[in-house]
Amino acid sequence: MRVKIKNIQMESRHSQLFTLIAGLVLFATSLVANGQEMLSREDAMNLTLKYNYDIKVAEKDLEVANNNQSILNSGYLPSIVANGNLGVSGYQGENQTDNGDFSYDPTEAYNYSGSVNLNYVLFDGFGRMYNYKQLKELYNISELQARQIIENTVLELSNAYFLMAQLTESVSILKNALSISTTRMQRAAYSFEYGQTNQIDLLNAQVDVNNDSINLLNTTQELENARRNLNLIMGREIETEFVVDTTVSFSMPGTKDELVSQAYLRNVLIEQTNSQLRNSEFALKASQSGWFPAVSLNAGYNYAGNRNPAGAFVTGSYNYGPQAGFTLSWNIFDGGATRVRNKNARVEIERQQVLKEQTEYSVKRDVLNAYSAYQNSLFVFNAEKANLETALKNFERSDDLYKQGQINSIEFRQAQLNLRNAQNNFSIAKYNAKYEELKLKQLAGILLED
Repeated sequence: MRVKIKNIQMESRHSQLFTLIAGLVLFATSLVANGQEMLSREDAMNLTLKYNYDIKVAEKDLEVANNNQSILNSGYLPSIVANGNLGVSGYQGENQTDNGDFSYDPTEAYNYSGSVNLNYVLFDGFGRMYNYKQLKELYNISELQARQIIENTVLELSNAYFLMAQLTESVSILKNALSISTTRMQRAAYSFEYGQTNQIDLLNAQVDVNNDSINLLNTTQELENARRNLNLIMGREIETEFVVDTTVSFSMPGTKDELVSQAYLRNVLIEQTNSQLRNSEFALKASQSGWFPAVSLNAGYNYAGNRNPAGAFVTGSYNYGPQAGFTLSWNIFDGGATRVRNKNARVEIERQQVLKEQTEYSVKRDVLNAYSAYQNSLFVFNAEKANLETALKNFERSDDLYKQGQINSIEFRQAQLNLRNAQNNFSIAKYNAKYEELKLKQLAGILLED
């Protein structure tokens, strides 16, 4: 009777544990899949380019730079100024003339004038032309800075996308591991119930089930966090649910020498240094404009008049008409300020040339390092693929031997852990290799062409 009661109690505990495990699996499943949309990396990239907040800010900065490079900000257009005034006064006093003195009472007097004047610089030593070229080059620099932000954001998006894909696979792996551990615990419970094994095997199986359940819940939580982070990068509602594509294909972007050559021509940092150097050369030309005379055209139309009833002889007058002329100015000596600006502009060109050379060498180093990292990651990927195949065969063999009673639960658990680790390592290696490929493409300046 005691044995029967003990068996009933144990069956009750096993039933409760199985119910708890089933609930955990259902909870984890509801978190990661519920008829959610499949979001490809290309779709995620399109959403990011359209809604990402950093990219939106960069677009506004570029809009300001575009406004600055407008012809309206160049000094090439004439200036037109309209002026006008009206004055009213009331005085009392005395006019003294050769014919005698005349007193007058307070009376109203007024004067008025109006003019429209046009001024246009015909020649200023080419300063205006090179200043305008500087504005154009500054816009080009802003475009390159915006492109750099876009490239960095796309790389950040890809990293977040791959993390979510890897965690999705990890959740699937852990679900499968939990299912295997649960089946093993059931087998151990039945074996112990019928006296075919001792309680240690059952307790070990229960511990393994608990550990697998904890790992599954923790990884599921990490997956949810990764989904929210990805939504933030894409600039959409944080709680939007979706699943990602876990398939990955590799495409070698080129040979080592080809990638270095592409980087010299298309890397965004090198392009920025080239643009900065051109801008410095334009600044030097603009600083030399002070050595030349400036010629301006001015024209206008003026109208002026006044009325003074208390005047001794003339009580009012007015005049109007156009006027035009040229103005020439030549700052023969300005205390050496122009010479100082010219010297500084030459130093700035030399500085930009040094930065250009430094950037080219740095980018070449980064390309070569990234190329090696990509090759290594592909090797690791293929090695982990082979390890996974070996671990799978080993587990299948261990599963058969365990069912036949030829190996114990500890040996079976070790084969299971080896398989789980091999699956996770293969998943991590796959996404690491793809991410290294994208970093290499960014350095070569071809990331946005995918």
